[in-house]
Amino acid sequence: MEVERVRVQSLAHGGLHELPAQFIRPASERPENSKALDGVTVPVISLSQPHDVVVDEISRACSEWGFFLLTDHDVSPAAIRRLKEVGEEFFNLPLKEKESYANDPSSGRFDGYGTKMTKNLDEKVEWVDYFFHVMYPPKKVNYDIWPKNPPSYRGATEEYSRELQQVTNKLLELLSEGLGLEAKALRSRLSDEEIEYEMKINMYPPCPQPELALGVEPHTDMSALTLLVPNDVPGLQVWKDGNWVAVNYLPNALFVHVGDQVEVLSNGKYKSVLHRSLVDKERTRMSWAVFVTPPHEAMIGPMPELINEENPSKYSTKTYAEYRHRKFNKIPQ
Repeated sequence: MEVERVRVQSLAHGGLHELPAQFIRPASERPENSKALDGVTVPVISLSQPHDVVVDEISRACSEWGFFLLTDHDVSPAAIRRLKEVGEEFFNLPLKEKESYANDPSSGRFDGYGTKMTKNLDEKVEWVDYFFHVMYPPKKVNYDIWPKNPPSYRGATEEYSRELQQVTNKLLELLSEGLGLEAKALRSRLSDEEIEYEMKINMYPPCPQPELALGVEPHTDMSALTLLVPNDVPGLQVWKDGNWVAVNYLPNALFVHVGDQVEVLSNGKYKSVLHRSLVDKERTRMSWAVFVTPPHEAMIGPMPELINEENPSKYSTKTYAEYRHRKFNKIPQ
């Protein structure tokens, strides 16, 4: 049965003064009752430092936080600007045009324009619309679902993808060295040239009662890494030592999240970061997240080089497809 879709952006622009009940979080989850710590900042790491310093800082950040901001990388400010411009232009299109790209997660088709109406146990939903598609490798890309409007969408997105892949390869090398392994170790286990890049543009429109809602509820990413650029409206928070820590906007920095697959491969040395997204009363928040994932058939488990009597395996080995199935359906891994 076709369920009538209600887009969050349409709700927000419809003169809403109170949140519909399905968006109001349980009391313990509401931002007004779970405020971020004051005076704590996330690690900021410059790639321009000496190699050994970068390896050490990234290894420590991934072990203690599972998250850091990366500066002085090789993704050009112009590429980031163009990526944001075409994403904003798409979300400013008339609803009818955006709906021509609508996805259908219930039938397993995630690519396209969507609203996360998959409910959690409390029947609550998130204050976000999104656009999702695969960026790389070419054989996995379905250009039919990429926005035709603005016409520059494909060029800007492919330019960003090329530059981001270079940085991702560098990060995987640094993370491998931080584990005491050869530089290609993680990339090899994630299937080298078969590694997939998935783009998700998140659009969080102004919310009439942001203290009661969440843009995205607390979760870890099932990816290996997630590299994100936001607009200048803050909202991302990461969980550290029993508290939420707000992540401030830093122009042209890449927000790097450790995902579940790198936690598994590192046998828990690197932590998949628990994070959530808040929304704003007056302004639209947007973020461009790229999920770096192994192909579905890749077998992912702790790397044998890291396992010994003192450090036994903490995770089972399974295909990424099986991991995804279990995570989506909340089945223990």
